[in-house]
Order: sequence, then C-alpha cells, then structure tokens
Amino acid sequence: MMNNSTHVRFFFLSGLNGTMNYRVALFSLTLLCYCFIVLVNVILVVTIILDKNMHEPMYILLCTFCMNGLYGTTGFYPKILWDMLSPVHVISYSGCLVQAFVMYSFALSDMSILAVMSYDRYVAICRPLEYHSIMSKQRVLFLICFSFLSTFCIIGTNIIITSRLKLCSPYIDKLFCMNWVIVKLACFPADTYVNNIAAYISIIIYVLHGLFIVWSYIYVIKTCVNSLENRAKFMQTCVPHLTSLFTLLVTILFDLFLEHFVAMEFMVLPPIINPLIYGFKLTKFYATRRCKGL
Repeated sequence: MMNNSTHVRFFFLSGLNGTMNYRVALFSLTLLCYCFIVLVNVILVVTIILDKNMHEPMYILLCTFCMNGLYGTTGFYPKILWDMLSPVHVISYSGCLVQAFVMYSFALSDMSILAVMSYDRYVAICRPLEYHSIMSKQRVLFLICFSFLSTFCIIGTNIIITSRLKLCSPYIDKLFCMNWVIVKLACFPADTYVNNIAAYISIIIYVLHGLFIVWSYIYVIKTCVNSLENRAKFMQTCVPHLTSLFTLLVTILFDLFLEHFVAMEFMVLPPIINPLIYGFKLTKFYATRRCKGL
C-alpha cells in the first residue's frame, strides 16, 4: 500500500460528489458567473488603460486589483466547469500544485494590493501636499511589482516544499486543490515540519499586512475626524477599499471553515464586488468630468 501510494500522479476531487443530479443548472450558473466576472473586470481594466486621465495611483491600483481578479478566477473556473460536465473529477499532480499556487497567490496578492491602497489613502489624506512626490507612478509600479513578486516567491516556496512530500492518498475532499490539503495527505506527519514552519512564516507576513492596513486607517480616521473635506474623501475612497478588504477576509474564512459550494464564495464575491464597487466610483468620476465640461 505505502509503496504504491507514495507516487501519486493524479488527484481525485470529491467536492462535486452528490451534486451531479443538478450539474446542468450548476454549470449554467457557474458559467454565467464566470462570464460576468470576466466582463466587469475587463471593462474596468480597458477603461483605465485607455483613459489617460486615470493614469493616477488610485486607478492604477484598481486596474491591478481587477487584473488579479482575472488571474485568480482563470485558475479556478475553467477546471470546475470541466468537472461539472465530467463523470470523473481528476487533476494531475502538477496541475494540482499549479492550481494551489494560483489560488493562494491570487488571495495574498489581493491582500498586498489592499495594503498598498491603504498606504495610498494614508498619504492622500494625511500628507496631501507630499502626495504626488511620494506616490509617483514609478513608486506605485514598484510597489505593485514588489507585491506580486514577493507573493509569488512566498507561495512558490510553500508549493516547492510541498512537492517533496511522499503522499499516501490521491483523494482531496475539496472542489479545488489547496496546499494545506495536499500536505495533510503526507505519509509521515514528521515530514511536514518544514511545511508548517513555512506556512507560519507566510501567515505572519500577511498578518503584518493586515496590521499595516489597520495602522494606516487609524491615522486616516484621526485626520478625518476634524475635517469635513477629509471626511468626504474618506467616504469616497476609503469606504470602497474597506469593503473590498472585509469581503476578502470573510470569503477566506468561509474557505477555511466551510465546505464545498459555500467555500466557493472565495472565488465569487471578491471578483464581482470589487469591480462593481469601483465601477460605480468611475461612473461618478465621468459624471464629474462632464459637469466640468472636460
């Protein structure tokens, strides 16, 4: 048993078991959801790229946010749509690791971008006279690249460490591949010691991201308390950002503690809610420009 099972080449995903009687309806709804996500995110990305008036830090970060949403959903929806039409839900070993990498890097890149957004709002509201010198386009692009590259390195390290494990089961009780689920399939728990250390370090890094966001908003709120103008800025730019952060955190918790289709909120709500929230903001931006005759 041990010798035969340590060379896992494929994984069997059991998250869709018990739903095959409704697969046509589920497939249709999931496909509609995916098409809507692609549509709204692409519209925002193209709008921001084509309009030179939007080549400012806040909109560049929004564009990055939407592109990351497209990246993450591409790692999830095509596979689950295929599985909904297939009697057997199988994914290759390498494909499973790639999917786990995409899912984790998508979520944590979102967190990194939200941290950069919080810093952008802190500078805009607390240090307005220095805003353009601090948040130059070059610095914003550097922060975006650093956010993605650091996340890819952190998640890539975790996945590489996982790939060295000998596994004793090819069965995953999930809709999609996750690193911690693969680690739990290890034949010898003692072998996962390095994985646990890497995971704890990763968690600490992104908890620090969260603390940085909290720190930024403590200063922002202090500044806004005594200024009507700053309160208006807070409502216009910070509330959508905080809504995005709350949505991301709640859906990640759903994915960690709930099962199967409820956990899918992780790949449904943020990619839909974020472009809708900020899309409404862009609509107001264009309405303001028309009123000014721009």
